[in-house]
Amino acid sequence: MLRQRVLTAIVGVIALIVVVFLLPPAVALGCYALAILFAAWEWSAFVRLTGVATRAGYVAAIALLMWLASRQAVAAQPYRELLILTAAWWVIALLWLVFMPHKVSRPAAAIAGVFVLVPAWTTLSQLQVRVDRGPELVFYVLCLVWAADIGAFFIGRRFGHRRLAPRVSPAKTWEGVAGGAVGAALIAAVGAQLFTAPVLAFMLLSVGVALASIVGDLTESMFKRFAGLKDSGHFIPGHGGILDRIDSVTAAVPLFVLGLAILGERVWPA
Repeated sequence: MLRQRVLTAIVGVIALIVVVFLLPPAVALGCYALAILFAAWEWSAFVRLTGVATRAGYVAAIALLMWLASRQAVAAQPYRELLILTAAWWVIALLWLVFMPHKVSRPAAAIAGVFVLVPAWTTLSQLQVRVDRGPELVFYVLCLVWAADIGAFFIGRRFGHRRLAPRVSPAKTWEGVAGGAVGAALIAAVGAQLFTAPVLAFMLLSVGVALASIVGDLTESMFKRFAGLKDSGHFIPGHGGILDRIDSVTAAVPLFVLGLAILGERVWPA
């Protein structure tokens, strides 16, 4: 299983490099949109939608909201408001996970899918095409999440004893969180040099984003448990569905963009 996961991950990284750096911007955005819409199809199962028509309707609603959010994000003020709203959502998600992970309903799952998927698409697309060194920043934040995931997986498996969220994801441990933070810090140290950013501030932002990405992972796990699913799908051999691979990214990318803005980087549309 581990070998299959590694081989699939290598193929995925190569494909992602092609999408982020080599394809025309419009084609790259089309790939991102397709991934998010596929994730929306998987999320519709969390809402306990079963028919093809109702699940397709949910995907269509997400697609419409993605389009509307993209139109709003071409102006600076609405984009700021979207990022602040998204940050507020992830705070709510954290509180939900801590205090009420068993309090999930179909309407709540449907609404949560909007807050998870639409801002992820909007900020990812804006970062790719409207920010200086945008593709490099996209790839960096993805590497940041991967490093955190890898650090958490191996450290958690070797040393993990204290469960992080037993009611949501029993396999995750506090030791794994520490391992993820270390992995993120290593990537951040390199990233600060590549982007000539203030080292301490950039590393704190990066590690904070990596920790926030765990909330994205756990949020998906909470809704999977509600729906009685082990994986969001079976699209990626050894990894499950699209959502199983981008759940951390849905939290990481918007918060990373907001953090860049706080650090004074230009992330708003001109």
